[in-house]
Amino acid sequence: IKDLLYRIRIDTARTLKSKMKFGLIQMMRKQLIPLIGIMTFAAAAATFASLYFLFSKNDVILNKSRNPEPWEGVDPSKPQKLVTIHQKWRPIEELEQVKCMTK
Repeated sequence: IKDLLYRIRIDTARTLKSKMKFGLIQMMRKQLIPLIGIMTFAAAAATFASLYFLFSKNDVILNKSRNPEPWEGVDPSKPQKLVTIHQKWRPIEELEQVKCMTK
């Protein structure tokens, strides 16, 4: 049991040293603090945007074998852009007729 406790102490000491090492780098090189903050913010924003578009947009797909033509299910009256200003979306009647004829 003493050997096990000794190993646990060594492992926790190693993790503490690695955490302290990161903190010491930040304390010694203060010019890295804004860079770390900006990179963290950019990574979080990219992750959030990817998840937002994956779950909220119907033209983004993961599995193409289930639906080989996903663009057919996109509603033309609903804007696909993040922001649209004074833009109206209407389906084209001729195109809808051609779609019905080909099915």
